[in-house]
Amino acid sequence: MNRLVVISEGHPPNLLTDMNSVIRRIDLTCKLVAPVISGFIISFVSLKASALMLALWTTISVWVEYWLFMSVYNGIPALGINSSRRRILQVSPSNHVEDTISTSQERNSLVSNDGENSATAGKSFAFKIIEWISKVPYIEAWKVYLQQDVVLPGVALALLFFTVLSFGTLMTAALEWQGIPAFVIGIARGISASIGIAATIVYPMLQSHISTLRTGLWSVWSQWICLLVSVASIWVKNSHISAYMLMAGVATSRLGLWMFDLSIIQQMQDAVPESDRCIVGGVQNSLQATFDLVAYVMGIVISNPQHFWKLNLVSFWAVTMAAFLYTWHLCRIRKHLFHFEKLSSLLISSAQPL
Repeated sequence: MNRLVVISEGHPPNLLTDMNSVIRRIDLTCKLVAPVISGFIISFVSLKASALMLALWTTISVWVEYWLFMSVYNGIPALGINSSRRRILQVSPSNHVEDTISTSQERNSLVSNDGENSATAGKSFAFKIIEWISKVPYIEAWKVYLQQDVVLPGVALALLFFTVLSFGTLMTAALEWQGIPAFVIGIARGISASIGIAATIVYPMLQSHISTLRTGLWSVWSQWICLLVSVASIWVKNSHISAYMLMAGVATSRLGLWMFDLSIIQQMQDAVPESDRCIVGGVQNSLQATFDLVAYVMGIVISNPQHFWKLNLVSFWAVTMAAFLYTWHLCRIRKHLFHFEKLSSLLISSAQPL
């Protein structure tokens, strides 16, 4: 759907922002409502009924999704045209390169003498190995990804997945070990999800006033500031107060997290060429999944709930690195972070007597 909005023409500029926000809002709302409905069925009917309801819903929804995909694809011819052109562009250069390589190799074989044949063969073999490795689809995809102008924002977003500071299984287990009741954790998780949904409402308003780039900057640093509360909970002696500080910091940080997510998505949609957009999106998703997996591996290595503070610090370090990476990217693009001339003029005007 995000790609659809980008390639469709004749729409106002803010349509992409609004569409991204609506899609993310639907996603977060479903993640909030689904466990609640499942919990009600388990509590008032049975666990078996909940499983059957989930299986029925999955079976129905997958066919609805397929129908929607086909409707969009058939309704917008540009989707198919662009894919065909992209395949042609990808095949033609490779054939040209292969023809050029074979021609140059034949020419070298004709003009080289017997003493140089062995060295040429060795170089040719090494060149073929390097060429073969470079043509591996995964390597080619990474080469395309690293050539994009938005590679630093993409890596910054992926770093945010290297965290246990979310209401996932690792943090939930640590909170339960500290004696926090399950219903309190559930309420905190609901508040966190609601703040995430609020981010999808705030983002379009903020983006329209300060641009996509600066919205990303303010978002990632606001997330960092909120997580300071979670980090400070490490040095609080009272376990219950420490746990509530941890939950408060994580819940409030969702506002910055999801606004930053929307900002990076829109930057990729605007800056990545149409022919590379699917490749870049695939690499970005794989990078995020890798960091998410490493976070779980980190939880296996540091499995003692008493040592959750170590996971807390590592996660905060990842957010800090993401914030600095994005700030560096913004400095490279805009050559500045703040409008000091506007700030100085504002200070001068405020200092003048009325």
